[in-house]
Amino acid sequence: MNAIELLESQHRDVEDTFAEIESSDESDSRLRAFEKLAESLAIHAAIEEHQFYPAVKAKGMSNFVLESLEEHLGVKRVIADIMKTDPDDETFSAKVKVLKELVLTHVDEEESELFPQVERLFKGDQLDELGAQIESEAGQLYDEGSPRMNIPSETEQAPAL
Repeated sequence: MNAIELLESQHRDVEDTFAEIESSDESDSRLRAFEKLAESLAIHAAIEEHQFYPAVKAKGMSNFVLESLEEHLGVKRVIADIMKTDPDDETFSAKVKVLKELVLTHVDEEESELFPQVERLFKGDQLDELGAQIESEAGQLYDEGSPRMNIPSETEQAPAL
């Protein structure tokens, strides 16, 4: 799968998990769904920051990359806040809604602005190779377990590339 197809697939999974959280009536299931979401977003951010964005920046798109890294920082800060919030707390759902708005705005910008430019700048085999690298790192992060637990330590500043 090429890099863009892989990232878009992860975007759809995240959207589905938001729906799962919103439809849950029990705090335990809301918490489990949020933890699943936080894991997915931690992995997604890491692979974009380690693989995708450096490749895009190398093609001369540093302004978009810098903005995206700042958006990741905002998302991580909200996730870290939610991680400290009991799912029965009246602010839990509000915080998840803010997170959803941040994530969906970021996704929309990537899919409507960044990805079409990337498809023009990269050859098909380059996107396939990048997709394989992204998939490999995602698998490693998943195998290591609980990447969401790293998020609170990543909220000081946006990562440098």
